[in-house]
Amino acid sequence: MASAGWRSWFLAILIAAGLIAAVAHWGEVERFAALLRQAEPGWIGLAVMLQLTTYFSVASGWSAVLHRAGTPQRMRPLVRIALTKLFADQVLPSAGMGGNILLVDQLRGLGVPKGTAVAALLLSMIGFYAAYACFALVTLILLWLHDRATPLMAVVVTTFLLVAFAIPALALWLRSRGSRPLPDRIEHIDFVRRLLETVAQAPSALLRDRQLAIMVAACNAMIFLADAGTLFACLHSLGQRAAFGTAFIALIMASVVATLGPIPLGLGSFEATSVATLHLLGVELEAAFAATMLLRLFTLWLPLIPGMVMIRGVAKKRPAQR
Repeated sequence: MASAGWRSWFLAILIAAGLIAAVAHWGEVERFAALLRQAEPGWIGLAVMLQLTTYFSVASGWSAVLHRAGTPQRMRPLVRIALTKLFADQVLPSAGMGGNILLVDQLRGLGVPKGTAVAALLLSMIGFYAAYACFALVTLILLWLHDRATPLMAVVVTTFLLVAFAIPALALWLRSRGSRPLPDRIEHIDFVRRLLETVAQAPSALLRDRQLAIMVAACNAMIFLADAGTLFACLHSLGQRAAFGTAFIALIMASVVATLGPIPLGLGSFEATSVATLHLLGVELEAAFAATMLLRLFTLWLPLIPGMVMIRGVAKKRPAQR
């Protein structure tokens, strides 16, 4: 009963946060219509297709883990989980960790054993931050090669690299620690005890499978490349002939700043960083702003609606598992 109770509160917070964000920033959503009327339809179509691939990339990473564990699942429900996870990750400022709370429960709802579901979570987390950290480092190198790197950028990327290393390292430490006794003060904290017990159930064979880890990291890398491609398409839809590298650098820098920041949805911090980076790399200021707003339409606002609907569905039929 206690487990079901905290799930109910968590799902309610997610839905409320999504509604507040949508209402508070409705003016931005209205501006998208004017931008879309100015954009070239072919490039907008490419942006939509690239965004659809991101959900299949996320689901493909989980599918690889489940297949290796002998519990394969169809892609359709995994893509649905990917949408709800995106929604949770966006509305809760937790370095991209919000949706992980839902992932294990939803995989278990598909009949996946708890240990395998936890392994899928840990491997996807490791793969995500491995790809993210690699691209952040590549971004800093590219900026340095083009004589555009600043001390502030170096500090931000370095801070992010520490976070990107710490989160999966903590997850693996929790797994390796297993269910060994905790200090008395911590032993009485029910949430911590349950967390350790849950993480300890992940099969070691899956976590030690390097080929599988590389496959999951590759799936996560495709997400970042597709998002950068979406920004590239948005720029070209507005008549800006920017290089893919320009869009890639702006996307990664904006994502890093939004990840480190405490603001839900990365509102303001993502946009400001993306516009500033694009302008630094030679894109006209107005076009940089318009392209960034279009990118947010495809990566945030449009998925927010089905994500919220699906979260409500999860709240209605959540499993009462322990």
